Amino acid sequence: MDEKIQKLKEIIDGSDNIVFFGGAGVSTESGVPDFRSVDGLYNQEYDYPPETILSHTFYKRNPEEFYRFYHNKMLFPDAKPNAAHKALAKLEKKGKLKAVVTQNIDGLHQAAGSETVYELHGSVHRNYCESCGKFYGLKDIMAQKGVPKCSCGGIIKPDVVLYEEGLDQNTIRKSIEAISNADVLIIGGTSLAVYPAAGLIDYYRGNKLVLINKSSTPKDSRADLIINDAIGKVLGQIVE
Repeated sequence: MDEKIQKLKEIIDGSDNIVFFGGAGVSTESGVPDFRSVDGLYNQEYDYPPETILSHTFYKRNPEEFYRFYHNKMLFPDAKPNAAHKALAKLEKKGKLKAVVTQNIDGLHQAAGSETVYELHGSVHRNYCESCGKFYGLKDIMAQKGVPKCSCGGIIKPDVVLYEEGLDQNTIRKSIEAISNADVLIIGGTSLAVYPAAGLIDYYRGNKLVLINKSSTPKDSRADLIINDAIGKVLGQIVE
């Protein structure tokens, strides 16, 4: 076993108060692409960059184009949890992992069996009518073409945080509480470039900060252990 992997295993074995903070890189191994990795495909298919389409203003002004992008680029109903999701769920069952704080909206942590999951940016699995508040699941959204409509006639909005929208304060509070009380904070699959979510790790007060990411991050200088590799590959080796 690699020296860094061995060190991470020792850190995990020695703690029962771990919090995991993750981003898009956690789900890419499940076939869910990071929409910020803009390629020529977007430029050919859409007249606007993803950040513009996924803004509250754009959603209100042009719901048809918003939902065309949302259906094509944000929904992956057939994606399955990978080794990272499964490893984290196992750590929670063992009583070691206290919470997962995620920037992802795909629900794969819950699908793997994780129970305490704080979704900073919402979830594609929760959708609400803007007129009457009726709840709709992902299958309901997938079943409708174009802009999904409620039985009352109102437009259904996904419970995901769009650009220009604020994060849910209750979710932030619980995330900060978990991170600030953690003995070990493992950060994986995120460039730590998206705020305010990335700023939450500044609440960590411990001395076992682990960064697992394919590339460097702005917080590397603070980390006690850095592993530049795929998160599923790393955690899959540690949690048998």
